[in-house]
Amino acid sequence: MNDQTPAVPAMPDFAPDDARPHDPLAVAVGNASLLGVGYLMLRRRRLALAAAVVTVVLVSQVVSRADSAYEVAVLVWWVAVVGHGWFLARRGAGGGTGGGGGRASVRGRRIVALGVTLPVLLAVGLLRFDASRIGQSVADARERGDCAGVLSAQDEVWFGHRIADAPLSARGDDVVQACERLRTARAELATALSGDTDALKHGFGTLASVLAQPGNEKTVETTLDGFLRGLPTKDACDTVTVTDWLHDRKGSDDVLDRSADTAERTAPAALMGCGDDLMADDDWEQARTHYQQLLDRYPDNDLADRARKGARQATLSIELANVRSLLADRTDGQPEYCSSPAKYSGAKPLGKGTNRALFYPDGEYAIDHSEELPGSWKADGPTDAVLVVCMGDTTFGSSVETCSYYKSGSSGAVSNVTFYKIAIPVKVYELRTGKLVANRTIQINGTSCPGSIYTSADSTSEYVVETKSDVRSAFRPLVVR
Repeated sequence: MNDQTPAVPAMPDFAPDDARPHDPLAVAVGNASLLGVGYLMLRRRRLALAAAVVTVVLVSQVVSRADSAYEVAVLVWWVAVVGHGWFLARRGAGGGTGGGGGRASVRGRRIVALGVTLPVLLAVGLLRFDASRIGQSVADARERGDCAGVLSAQDEVWFGHRIADAPLSARGDDVVQACERLRTARAELATALSGDTDALKHGFGTLASVLAQPGNEKTVETTLDGFLRGLPTKDACDTVTVTDWLHDRKGSDDVLDRSADTAERTAPAALMGCGDDLMADDDWEQARTHYQQLLDRYPDNDLADRARKGARQATLSIELANVRSLLADRTDGQPEYCSSPAKYSGAKPLGKGTNRALFYPDGEYAIDHSEELPGSWKADGPTDAVLVVCMGDTTFGSSVETCSYYKSGSSGAVSNVTFYKIAIPVKVYELRTGKLVANRTIQINGTSCPGSIYTSADSTSEYVVETKSDVRSAFRPLVVR
């Protein structure tokens, strides 16, 4: 019989899990993901959660503020959590130095840390590289003045790019915003081509504000060139409105001043064309203004001779319209012209021979002795007249003869009747100058003392009986020289 007690097998020496030693490199690499992985390896769940929250807050600030200072803050935070994780692991967080960790455990933790951190860093690096590529494409398109290219390139930006390189993405957004404003300016300037000066002012204001931001010179220049290519417009008068505004625009010593050169090249033909259009519409005042504007601004232009002729024709049309109006309007029985004469420079000058005239008796019921004048003396209208003859009320002129007549119905009563020439006060105006060339009273002679007369019982004065020849003799000195 064996008295010895069987030996009890020795129990393995297991150290608690949180007492195992930690690899500082694995922890540091895990924390380099900024997701708190290293703290989780240390069983510091609160630290891991806090680290993740701080990371989210910083990243959100980076994306929303797009400020390089926040990128620096993220970098500082990254260094801090990596260093802090290394420090905690080196201190042997959790205590204990028991065996059982082994090389395999350390290698495994490093692989896990790399498996989390490496994709994060690689993704950030690739996204940052791609953001740089997009940023360069945006910059190149802007340098070409190609806003369509800017928008196309910036459309590739997504949230990942904004996390990886928020400032660069934000700069692209600024370029896009500038292009959007230039799109608004383009629409305003397109409206301005119809002669809308308010739209023109707003459009140039938008161009100026975009140009004030560095780097937008080419895109502004492209937008401006598109507008200037629209000149001249189909409507010459709209073109004049635009070129006048550009001519009066105060210089800004930048690319926008190129518009003045285009206005100088375009304005003369536009002024001429607008003047011609206004002449066709019988708007002679405005037509003359445009012709004269051409002559004042561009006296040596090839169109200057045509403009002078146009201005002359417009002036004649204005004068003719005025004269016609004065001849048509009646004041106290006579045309207004007789009291307010005006010139028509297109009329023939007063000269030797027959000067055709327009004759106007005084009042609706006045006897128009001019009806007995020859047709060659009478003008059909102001376009072929030399003179305007305004005739006043007929009165008794010089006495010719006194005769005695028996009064009708009386028994032998006699009445003495004196016969007088027919006196007509006349004012004669030269139509070409509107000046008074004669102001006198003409007297028409005729026969007197007929065998019998029909008159009132108490009448002692009578006009001579004129003939056509008598009338012509009286009027001849007025029109024939």
